[in-house]
Amino acid sequence: MKHPYACRSAEHGISRRGMMQTLLGGATVGASMPGLLEHAFADRVKQQRKQILFVWLDGAMSQLESWDPKPGTQFGGPFRDIQTALPGVRVSELMPNMAQRLDRFSVVRSMHTQFEDHSRAVKPIQRGDPKNRGVTYPFFGSAIAKLLGSGDSGLPPYMHIKPGSGGFMYQDAGFLGARYGALALGDGKPPANLIPPKEITPEVNAARLSLRDRLNRRFAERRVPDLSNAYNYTYEISQQMMKHSDLFDPSRLDAKDIERYGGSEFGTHMVQARRLLEAGVTFVKVTMYRWDTHGDNFNCHQDGVPQVDTALAAMIDDLIERGLYDHTLVVVMSEFGRTPKINGRIGRDHWPECWSMGMGGAGIKPGVIVGKTNDKGSFNDGKEYDVGHLFHTFFRAIGVDPEKTEYDNIGQPLPIAHDDHHPIEELLA
Repeated sequence: MKHPYACRSAEHGISRRGMMQTLLGGATVGASMPGLLEHAFADRVKQQRKQILFVWLDGAMSQLESWDPKPGTQFGGPFRDIQTALPGVRVSELMPNMAQRLDRFSVVRSMHTQFEDHSRAVKPIQRGDPKNRGVTYPFFGSAIAKLLGSGDSGLPPYMHIKPGSGGFMYQDAGFLGARYGALALGDGKPPANLIPPKEITPEVNAARLSLRDRLNRRFAERRVPDLSNAYNYTYEISQQMMKHSDLFDPSRLDAKDIERYGGSEFGTHMVQARRLLEAGVTFVKVTMYRWDTHGDNFNCHQDGVPQVDTALAAMIDDLIERGLYDHTLVVVMSEFGRTPKINGRIGRDHWPECWSMGMGGAGIKPGVIVGKTNDKGSFNDGKEYDVGHLFHTFFRAIGVDPEKTEYDNIGQPLPIAHDDHHPIEELLA
């Protein structure tokens, strides 16, 4: 039975050696799956170097204790609401920092999705819930890794900072092929064996790489190209990561930064995420568990929401100060919301009927509140949005037109976002 505060999705990390073996094996599956069809806009997007910070609150943070409070009502709970930087817009008192920055960020309060259990909701939400066409769609990070690549950084384009185990999460890539999976830093720590032993000098390492290159060319003469290319890719990425090993060492983080970000595990991971964005990583995902609050909901949120509030506010400030906010799409969301009704364990259960998420930065109008719920917060009042609408919005925000872009799966064209949905236009700058 899962701990009520740590609803973990089924993610299994593997070692660096396992990552290489997985990529090598997966290449035969992904080799004939070219990925995204090329369009003229692709070069323009790459030149602009859009980046994404994707904050995933696994287990589902309550909208009533965060973005959409209903104090003094039947389901409101014990917390008050406070005024934000937007006239007439109020959020939970647990979010004082984001309340003062809501003119730089935007919130959708009228989400309505399809699944109410974690096992069915987590993957479709992160894949955009496209129509079922008998294929496994990529997670958002893998889609971006394929579309935008690594840029000039040479670092893995999709990196994931999470509690627990790390390794290469090839499953995220779906039919795009293992190469576009996520490199996860478990507990923020670097991959195993990233730093070579001291006995291996730069000269020795260069000689080893030269020998490997000759052997690989010989190997490739009798193998399909994609097989050897995938194998070589793992070494190229490893070499680049070795050059930037300081980025993967939690002990190298600035103590003042950690304090500004709240001093929590999540805050520390957000500091690491900022450094990866500064280094040019295209897509950085940060996961925070603990949100499946079927019991003791209010104590859990009283502790957890301020951690998100402090770290997110510090992140926005830093991205703005460094000139990165206009080029970085920041997304904060869960797989659904939590019930207005408070159960017998003083908890809130799963509620996909109406919930909230936030986004800001690249391509997003700041200070927009989309949608509303009824007085009790039990259902949406007016227009609702599904996750497909979000993915249309995400892609448009970074300069990709989902109406003109599609995947190529062995000659089978597939939409990158749900055909029946559309972007949330009022959010787009």
